[in-house]
Amino acid sequence: MKSYDVAIIGSGPGGYVAAIRCAQLGMSTAIIEKYSTLGGTCLNVGCIPSKALLDSSHHYEDAVKHFEEHGIEIPGEVKVNLEKMISRKQSVVDQTTGGIDFLMKKNKIDVYEGVGSFKDATHIKIDGKEATEIEAKHIIIATGSKPANLPFIDLDKERIITSTEALKLKEIPKHMIVIGGGVIGLELGQVYGRLGADVTVVEYMDRIIPTMDAGLSKELTKVFKKAKFNINVSHKVKSVERKGDEIIVKADNKKGEEVEFKGDYCLVSVGRRPFTDGLNAEAAGVKLNDRGQVEVNEHLQTSVKNIYAIGDVIKGAMLAHKAEEEGVFVAETIAGQKPHIDYNLIPGVVYTWPEVASVGKTEEELKEEGVAYKSGQFPMRALGRSRASGDTDGFVKILADKNTDEVLGVHMIGARCADLIAEGVTAMEYRASAEDIARMSHAHPTYAEAVKEAALAATEDRALHV
Repeated sequence: MKSYDVAIIGSGPGGYVAAIRCAQLGMSTAIIEKYSTLGGTCLNVGCIPSKALLDSSHHYEDAVKHFEEHGIEIPGEVKVNLEKMISRKQSVVDQTTGGIDFLMKKNKIDVYEGVGSFKDATHIKIDGKEATEIEAKHIIIATGSKPANLPFIDLDKERIITSTEALKLKEIPKHMIVIGGGVIGLELGQVYGRLGADVTVVEYMDRIIPTMDAGLSKELTKVFKKAKFNINVSHKVKSVERKGDEIIVKADNKKGEEVEFKGDYCLVSVGRRPFTDGLNAEAAGVKLNDRGQVEVNEHLQTSVKNIYAIGDVIKGAMLAHKAEEEGVFVAETIAGQKPHIDYNLIPGVVYTWPEVASVGKTEEELKEEGVAYKSGQFPMRALGRSRASGDTDGFVKILADKNTDEVLGVHMIGARCADLIAEGVTAMEYRASAEDIARMSHAHPTYAEAVKEAALAATEDRALHV
């Protein structure tokens, strides 16, 4: 039986990053993955393939709607080859997962293919092509999550689908009904909306992207309605039925009246659930909570001190970059270091266009906590760079402490905000004031100038270009 310093169950962003950091710190490391490719949900059926389809569909929409105004004329009809688009997406996935294989070899990490389950607190059985068993002083659970469902919905994975199936459809839906107005539903809804589908979004809460700042929800709703999306908030779905190729969704609106939606595909995107199936956690004495999450302390240790858990399988936002930070944190903790994660500074991003990004406290949270704050906002349409590219939707908003001027939250919607939010994270990590950002030179013309201008607006309301 092979013995390791650390064994990691699950090879998503949390697991494989933890493995690399453990190896860097001189520990003998093994990683166990039940699928034939590494990378978990994110690389195989999540972040990476969805971004590939978002980019491809964006190019198509630009060609159909915007090229002409740039003086680019395409004779004949611009057509979508969905099969080719899906094939390109898969090649992006294959290159990316292949990159993880390379990193495992480079860092001399042993990879086991099969389902890893606890025999006890230091032994893992691996049920793959061949059954095997390994021993490890420390074990990291990084088994991730799966799409959640509502109890009354029968997912047939043909027309009533999750995000996994939505990434490989054989045809463009005529009318896609999206249950859930969060990140996943809106991103994939936009993909197929650009390609010609009618899209109806049915959301239980009173706004889309309900966990983000309300100003971002309002602006994104405006953009989607302009794109002819049918957005229905405060709607409680109560049944989803398939009749041949037709899907019928019934819901109660906020007045309690029953409404009906009919389409040919229904994407169920009501969040994700922690995945521990087959882990046999109880054999090691690892406790799960009522939500199926692995319980951890502030060091990400489970109820068994040599076993840790990270990523979607524990509490907190289900984000790849949060899992990566936790993977590094646990590796360094095992090595005797004293790492730190500030969960308030883990950014959230929606990769629609315009992109939406956020870090720190929302206005709603600051009000609830009774914090005296000031707000500075700057519209993207006032930027020369936005007008040059034609991306004029959106704004940047900076929230700062009313007395100290320390930045408490940065919220933005617009072109390339997924990249721009890193400036907000950096500023907040160093506890910058709004004036600190306002006094930094930002290259002109850039989208990033909106961050400087919003900071100026938060500092004595002195934005220059509005």
